Amino acid sequence: MSQREGSLDHQTDSSFSFLPHLEAKIRQTHNLARLLTKYADQLLEEYVQQQGEPFGLPGFSPPRLPLAGLSGPAPSHAGLPVSERLRQDAAALSALPALLDAVRRRQAELNPRAPRLLRSLEDAARQVRALGAAVETVLAALGAAARGPVPEPVATSALFTSNSAAGVFSAKVLGLHVCGLYGEWCLHAISMCVPSALGGQKHESDLWDWSCRCLWDFFL
Repeated sequence: MSQREGSLDHQTDSSFSFLPHLEAKIRQTHNLARLLTKYADQLLEEYVQQQGEPFGLPGFSPPRLPLAGLSGPAPSHAGLPVSERLRQDAAALSALPALLDAVRRRQAELNPRAPRLLRSLEDAARQVRALGAAVETVLAALGAAARGPVPEPVATSALFTSNSAAGVFSAKVLGLHVCGLYGEWCLHAISMCVPSALGGQKHESDLWDWSCRCLWDFFL
């Protein structure tokens, strides 16, 4: 056996001995993402209920206003390496807390008598920070660090300042968009941590198989 082959075997043994730890991190992140996806759906429903007409009316389709620095998960993400997909998850999740906090402050002005919504927005910002930290922990366990601090997305000024009828409507639509992105990225974190989870039944071997594939991607 050559020196290179011996080194390769040693690295392979070390990598596979690390799998149970990696599997535990992936499982924890998956469970948290599933829980927060449920909370995100509840937040979105509650947000719509508090905005008044035309929000919530059948057939109402608000414009998707641009939000600089953050968008929903793109179909093209599926073709990226595992490390890059996880980094994009971590970046999006790290950007959401500031936006959720901004929505909460604006809603405190527009809906001061909706304490449950304000509390849910505050909880959502805290919860998405926890999910982002969990995804970064998985990245670290795989030996791939996140890219570092991500500049906070700049919401349009309508989210904070304008009190005209058009400005208030835009602020409500932007808030709706932020709440929707919270759910989209939580759902995407589920698909990243257990690919079969979105397809229905989840087998115990899924986490192990995915962990092996992740390690193999980095090992090569």
